[in-house]
Amino acid sequence: MPVPPSLLETLRAAVADPADVRVGALDRHARAADASHFLLTPQAVVVAGDAADVAGLMRATSSLGVPLTLRSGGTSLSGQGVTDGVLVDVRARFRDLEVLDDGARVRVQPGLTLRQVNARLAPYRRRLGPDPASEGACTVGGVVANNSSGMACGTVENTYRTLESMVLVLPSGTVVDTGAPDADERLRALEPGVHEGLLRLRDRVRGNPASVATIERQFAMKNTMGYGVNAFLDFDSAAEILARLVIGSEGTLAFVAEATFRTVPVRAHVSSAFAVFGSLAEANRALPELVATGAATLELLDATSLRVGQSFADAPAQVRGLDVTTQAGLLVEYQADTAAELAELARVGDRTLAGLPLVAPAVLDPESTGRARLWKLRKGLYASVAGARPSGTTALLEDVVVPVDRLADTCESLIGLFDRYRYRDSVIFGHAKDGNVHFMLTDRFESDEQLERYHGFTEDMVDLVLGHGGSLKAEHGTGRVMAPYVRRQYGDELYDVMRETKRLLDPAGVLNPGVILDDDPRAHLRHVKLHPQVEQEVDRCVECGFCEPVCPSRDLTLTPRQRIVGRRAAESARRAGDDVLADELDEAYAYDGLDTCAADGMCQTACPVLINTGDLVKRLRKGDHGRVETKAWTGAAKHWSTVSRGGAVALTLASKAPESLVTRTTDAGRRILGDDAVPRWTPDLPRGGRRRSTGATEARRPADVDAADALYLPACVGSMFGPAGDGDGVQAALQRLCERVGLRLVVPPGVDALCCGTPWSSKGLPQGHAVMRDKVVAALTALCGNREVVVISDATSCTEGYLGLLRDSGLRVVVQDAVSFVADRVLPLLPEGTRLPSLSLHPTCSSTQLGADDALRAVAGAVADEVHVPVDWGCCAFAGDRGMLHPELTASATAAEAREVREVDAAAHASCNRTCEIGMTRATGYDYRHVIELLEEQTR
Repeated sequence: MPVPPSLLETLRAAVADPADVRVGALDRHARAADASHFLLTPQAVVVAGDAADVAGLMRATSSLGVPLTLRSGGTSLSGQGVTDGVLVDVRARFRDLEVLDDGARVRVQPGLTLRQVNARLAPYRRRLGPDPASEGACTVGGVVANNSSGMACGTVENTYRTLESMVLVLPSGTVVDTGAPDADERLRALEPGVHEGLLRLRDRVRGNPASVATIERQFAMKNTMGYGVNAFLDFDSAAEILARLVIGSEGTLAFVAEATFRTVPVRAHVSSAFAVFGSLAEANRALPELVATGAATLELLDATSLRVGQSFADAPAQVRGLDVTTQAGLLVEYQADTAAELAELARVGDRTLAGLPLVAPAVLDPESTGRARLWKLRKGLYASVAGARPSGTTALLEDVVVPVDRLADTCESLIGLFDRYRYRDSVIFGHAKDGNVHFMLTDRFESDEQLERYHGFTEDMVDLVLGHGGSLKAEHGTGRVMAPYVRRQYGDELYDVMRETKRLLDPAGVLNPGVILDDDPRAHLRHVKLHPQVEQEVDRCVECGFCEPVCPSRDLTLTPRQRIVGRRAAESARRAGDDVLADELDEAYAYDGLDTCAADGMCQTACPVLINTGDLVKRLRKGDHGRVETKAWTGAAKHWSTVSRGGAVALTLASKAPESLVTRTTDAGRRILGDDAVPRWTPDLPRGGRRRSTGATEARRPADVDAADALYLPACVGSMFGPAGDGDGVQAALQRLCERVGLRLVVPPGVDALCCGTPWSSKGLPQGHAVMRDKVVAALTALCGNREVVVISDATSCTEGYLGLLRDSGLRVVVQDAVSFVADRVLPLLPEGTRLPSLSLHPTCSSTQLGADDALRAVAGAVADEVHVPVDWGCCAFAGDRGMLHPELTASATAAEAREVREVDAAAHASCNRTCEIGMTRATGYDYRHVIELLEEQTR
């Protein structure tokens, strides 16, 4: 449905840049979904530039009575982040941070993830208090809006307890800095009605003994149900009460433009164990005894969770070896500031664990690798379980809390409800130390029978939890899913206080209506997502958003989640017979979804179910190629030596020709043939490189390979793109290093015609890829036969390409990147050279996926005294030729990292992939070189 002209005009007038108001079908549909099981499609999406934009939008929507929802990370699970009104993106441009008081405090805007904030606090050995499992994707805005807690923080270090002050934008447009010395006086002057009303509600709550008792009981536990009315008891001034009411208000009262937190110390000494019990009941009944030992975390995993965990490639040994039937596990962890404190905690913990009815002994272990695997399993559990659901179904995650001594009975009764309402393979896991568990249901939630079954289950679950003295929401927020039950939990009086709070601050009722408070008893049954079956990657996705922070196109076009949601929207439109909408979505998707995807696979590194949206994009690109283009690229594979040499010669000629002539020529070609067909030449591109066979020792027979330490396949990107500055490139540097330590490298005959296949796979050209695969396999078979041979390449993307190309070849080759080869074989033999004072290092998407980042840092550490890996490091999105086809993608992907690199101003800059070096050189203005080149120079 097109946006009403009056709304569009009003929104454009409300913000500094009218282009930030987006009403295209793909903009609205792809950005509609958050991580919850609800779906509403906004009338418009606005990317807010600053707090003034948000204030203008609030005033505008209030005047029109149009709903407005603030969206940051979109990892919320209860429906807080969806709307059929105006969706305001407050992530993309709200990422400023200032560390205060030597790390004791931090001032931060809402668009940064918790992981990003904690990375900046790490040098001070401090972190934020909230520690949710989604810390890699959830943002500060959502953490405040949902009063996030998490694994270890409980109710002591959650958002409410550690947030010091905030800068708020009220629906009226008024800006309030609650940390200012005169904050209360300014609130009284600017918003006298709000000021007076908050004090009136404070006195009303304090004057009602029943209200006081209910609040003290409810907020002694984790509790994100309804508004944080404990603020009326905990604080006296209107400004302080306002600040705490906004915490956990889920975007229904105000916008948090900036928040200042008191940080907590990073406890350096940690020891963990995974205790497996015969049943969920046995695990729960052990909780009081383990809580008494001072455990920092006690994470519960039921049998279904354990079965899903066994599917992880790096599943912990304690989980991998189980024959799971009814077992349940507790991830037990102790944290301390000193080794002596940890030793005492571990002594008590080990003694307690030894006395419990465990399936196998559980011993606390301070080793970090095992701990990392346990936490990776736990943090990715929801998305992993949901990703394993039947195709076409929707996952619904609930979260409840009861007193710890009632948790065993509660879980037992929940299992009974699962059986009664026929929810098979339901899962229970969570923060058992706090009596807080999550459980998941999967269904279509489509027919009247399915919805009534869900409604009946919910009614019984509510009675169960409240009957045990618990709260219906512990940390995921009330959202839409529990809004109809707030009155039942708190009673009429406190519910009316909450209603008055909402009316006081948002009299027009436009901020996130239907969230937290809803008098419709069936509100939680409306707007439930229905997932059509599309492609395998799409069908497995639960839209958790974990992929978004690592996506290079996240600030330019779409993220992996949005690409998937866009595919679902187009398929739903087709099934509904709306071909006009489907065609509009497809047309926009060509650029936003396909052309500007780097297809770097970084999304897979963050996805709990290992979805690589790049693979989906590559297959979709396949359908975009005509017969002429397919034939041309297949021919290029057959004659790659000539083609790659021609590219190198063209770059060399371009570097010598008048700049304006070359630029005009490529720009004209792009206008005629399309931006995705002709690379754009810019003067920052290097000259062409030299042939890979130049200076290389060729292996003419198998015996030559037997006598060598590795078979070397120099990357063709080093042949097409010459080295930076006056160097002679990574190939020459690697060969000299190996000669220096007595290692022998050989190349196959005709190496100039060989390639890893990435240019064809990334463009979705399977015929050309098959031609190149056959050429490479034939060349290596002739030399290697049935021998086990180490094959190395000097560009991480090419190493990754060869791994895929040779996976099913039958050859016994071990593919290794040159950086790993140097770290393993060269560094131990290499005399120490002179060191640079500092080096700024750019890992690549491929080095991350290859597991080569530790080797990369090791080589860099041999080059410079100080190695700086930017906190804001990410894929540069140059992606072969993508950075020349769509330079705007690389510019967007590298913007944050480039700012940090310029601030550091290191003595040298390095990476491990030639095109990434070009992309980072373009972004920063510094010459990036292969780290092996620098190592060779510093050890001459």
